[in-house]
Amino acid sequence: MKILISPAKKMRIDTDDFAPKDLPVFLDRAEKLRSYLQGLSFEELRRLLACNEKIAGENSLRLQDMDLRANLTPAILSYDGIQYTYMAPRVFTDEALSYIQEHLRILSGVYGVLRPLDGVVPYRLEMQAKIKMEGYKDLYDFWGDAICREVRDPDRIIVNLASREYASVIEPYLTPQDIYITCIFGELVNGHVVQKGVRAKMARGDMVSFLAKKRPEVRRPEDLSDLMDSLRAFEVGGYRYREEYSTDRALVFLKEAQEGAGV
Repeated sequence: MKILISPAKKMRIDTDDFAPKDLPVFLDRAEKLRSYLQGLSFEELRRLLACNEKIAGENSLRLQDMDLRANLTPAILSYDGIQYTYMAPRVFTDEALSYIQEHLRILSGVYGVLRPLDGVVPYRLEMQAKIKMEGYKDLYDFWGDAICREVRDPDRIIVNLASREYASVIEPYLTPQDIYITCIFGELVNGHVVQKGVRAKMARGDMVSFLAKKRPEVRRPEDLSDLMDSLRAFEVGGYRYREEYSTDRALVFLKEAQEGAGV
């Protein structure tokens, strides 16, 4: 079983809490992307990153001497976003860290896929970036099916907590043999389930923390029902599983305080 999450735009360096354990599995591809980015002009980089001049300047300086093998931060500590704040990995027990190292995977435009304790450096490159290198039309084309193959375990169970932008690098390559479970964190607005970005990110972080504490495992086919029960038991931040809006492979959690508000 693998649990998938998105990265965050903002990143930090943290060499104090705990050390990286491994290098990313697709480091060679990441180095190709770094070289491509280093070869862009300032204006080309700004357009690719779809950012203002200040952010483009910061990333241009960062790229000048970027070394993907030195001064590394564990991936789970490097991302500085709402999802990661609510996940709170710095207070995970050793057992929780061991669990997420085995089961959690962070999808990344630069690195492809990361284990929580893989060593990374700060970067900025979203998965939807329109790179033009070696005949590829964008990052989805660059990564192809490599990420899907990497996260696919023998049990073929994937729990998707990633945003649409990042889940889209996986979904085209799924087969009928894959058990792909998406968790949707929404609110009921005029009778429709609506996901709101910030609140959904909070809930995704809470769900990772929740699973790291419960540590469900799938060792046998019959364990899938136990995993589903574990997911459905999530009640954090006002969210609760709602069967009437869910399917076997899309679990809907509604924020109770907002239900029926119509706004």
